[in-house]
Amino acid sequence: MQHFWLAGINYKKSDASARGTFAVSNDQYEHLLSIAAKYGINEFFILSTCNRTEIYGFAEHAARLIDFLCEVTTGDATTFIETAYIKNGQDAIEHLFHVGAGLDSQILGDYEILGQIKNAAKMSKAQGCLGAFLERLVNSVLQSSKAIKTHTALSGGTVSVSFAAVQYIREYFEGASFTPEMKCPACQHIAVPATIDRYIAPTDVTDKKIVLLGTGKIGKSTCRNLVDYLGTKNITLINRTESKAAALALELGVMSAPITALDTELATADIILVSISSPEPIVLAKHFAGNGKKLVIDFSIPCTTEEAAQQLPNVQFVDVDMLSKIKDETLQARISEIPKAKAIIESLVGEFMEWYNMRKHVPVLKEVKSKLQEIQISAEEPHEEKIQKVINSLAVNIRNNNTPGCHYIQAINEFIA
Repeated sequence: MQHFWLAGINYKKSDASARGTFAVSNDQYEHLLSIAAKYGINEFFILSTCNRTEIYGFAEHAARLIDFLCEVTTGDATTFIETAYIKNGQDAIEHLFHVGAGLDSQILGDYEILGQIKNAAKMSKAQGCLGAFLERLVNSVLQSSKAIKTHTALSGGTVSVSFAAVQYIREYFEGASFTPEMKCPACQHIAVPATIDRYIAPTDVTDKKIVLLGTGKIGKSTCRNLVDYLGTKNITLINRTESKAAALALELGVMSAPITALDTELATADIILVSISSPEPIVLAKHFAGNGKKLVIDFSIPCTTEEAAQQLPNVQFVDVDMLSKIKDETLQARISEIPKAKAIIESLVGEFMEWYNMRKHVPVLKEVKSKLQEIQISAEEPHEEKIQKVINSLAVNIRNNNTPGCHYIQAINEFIA
């Protein structure tokens, strides 16, 4: 437990631009998984989303994990540490439970994080970097988060950036009146001021051409929300793998286009949503110059919209940090659910720690079982069933009394008797 560490950065101390320098793409993650053994890191996983980059794993100290992570990022370890949080042992465990529940999300109750945790663990397991401890931990976090979603209202209302984008589009095209106080102090882009009811009649944007670039998890969720809550199918999907965009388009009754048509599609679009991983900008100023007003919402970390494109007078640019500032009338209701969520987490953390404490006694249990099997060899009749019964009794006694040495002797006597 003393060698289990978490090191991460998130939206609380770093903006989208800074987080982008430490974002880890799937390809970079695969590379780290392939070289982990060379660094002496055998069990770890990395959670890299628009809100955070975190590495969980075993090492002598967190600095080892940080250096390893920064092997593939454009940001360096020294810069990472300046805004990082580092947690050890049970503190690191509890943090992951809070992340999985959406309690640590930029938008309180964000449930999309659960899928991202599952995917991160799956990739690590596929390369043999997810041992019994981390696999059990991730499964416990998933169990906790599902219980919170079932038994609380923490995930009600606006709880994801994909739905926040739908709210922003609705507000933008309703022509709300904005004042200087409603602008983001960092970049002076317009921020959404109004409270929106999730279930009011959708704004008519069917005459607006929407291009959605990237059909990963966030892209799929965004497309479904556009169809369900804005009532439009005037949407064109573009993805590097054309077949994925075509399949989602067929499922939702929208259109798709090949990546080779990107220039034409962006030039003629009114709304562009970007959810694609790339080390270099993909959405460029040349796509928009002289092509009418554009609303560009970029979920990507690092941002894949060229800075020059963001500054064009005909472009309204929005990133994930701005989306998180959308006011939502369900927020207060979600805040009131936090104590219930924390109670569920406390219970599941307790169960996980009980499991961990029992694992410490596995060597003793194995030794006793081996000794009993040796005794059985000299016996006239096999006693496998009796051996297992004794081992089960021993495990219960150790858990209840935490005195494995005494119970070792008791188990031997029990078997002989």
